Amino acid sequence: MKRFMKLLLPLGLMAVFVSLPFGSAFNSPGTLNLLALCLVFAGLAAGYDLLFGRTGLLSFGHALYFALGVYVTAILMRQGIPLALAAVIAVLCGVVVAAALGAIALRVDGIAFSMVTLAFAQVGAILVARDPGGLTGGEEGLALSKGVPDFLTGVANTVNLYWLALAYVVIVLAVLARVVSSPAGRVLAGVRDDARRVGVLGLNPYSFKLTAFTLSGGLAAMGGVVYVLIVGGASTHVASSELTLMLLVMVVLGGPGTKYGPAIGGALFTFLDYQLTGVADSLPGPLSQPLFILGTVFILAVYFFPGGLAHVTALKNVLPRYFRRVS
Repeated sequence: MKRFMKLLLPLGLMAVFVSLPFGSAFNSPGTLNLLALCLVFAGLAAGYDLLFGRTGLLSFGHALYFALGVYVTAILMRQGIPLALAAVIAVLCGVVVAAALGAIALRVDGIAFSMVTLAFAQVGAILVARDPGGLTGGEEGLALSKGVPDFLTGVANTVNLYWLALAYVVIVLAVLARVVSSPAGRVLAGVRDDARRVGVLGLNPYSFKLTAFTLSGGLAAMGGVVYVLIVGGASTHVASSELTLMLLVMVVLGGPGTKYGPAIGGALFTFLDYQLTGVADSLPGPLSQPLFILGTVFILAVYFFPGGLAHVTALKNVLPRYFRRVS
């Protein structure tokens, strides 16, 4: 029965997302575009959790690989290269750069590793802003003026972008499920808990960390390809360290190291971020700031769901203790 429920849950979630575009309340272009963005960041957060929740690596530079997917795709398509080839090159760039930078950053552990990844990300953000050779467009960004297939352009084809984003999430979750259930995935869990013990067993923690780092970077670059098609261009904020911090919040909100928690946290955070921007303008005082509301929601979520939204059953234990304390 338990195995049946584990199989039924993802199938049920998939049925919900497949049926959304056919419902009258969700088939408007604006709603589908927002849902597509939610799905992109759901996949991006799930890929980041391979580092943070599954391997125990706190990277502050994950936005760099997402930005690579965004900018490489935009630059190549503006040069007349077809979308399919540009997407493949962008993902390969994400894999190669993640492998190269990870090989350096993983020579150190703990907060030193986090600072090295942050330094690499800052270099990438500066390069994007400086607009070397007129490639990135600087602060003005890049618009996809040509090369986008007809079935992905126009308001009427927004639903196709939704399907593309949904396919991205499915691919990410399928890859992560395969990795986590494999022997390598169990070694990653061991590295997260005690890397020295893994080394004593004759395994090299460094190589497993580098594999996870490279795979996560490739998945982030793939998300960048989908994102640039949804928004129709590239802008500097995708290379900022703020985006990586947002990913960290998404993962913690959903539940690090869980099967669907990071994806749920990524989708929910993105939805609230976009929706609260319009609502907050009509509210007084600090409530008029969307980040203030998001921060409050995050604090409450962490307090009542310490393990993330994936562990909603924790509320049954937290509330009785809270009311006993205040009474």
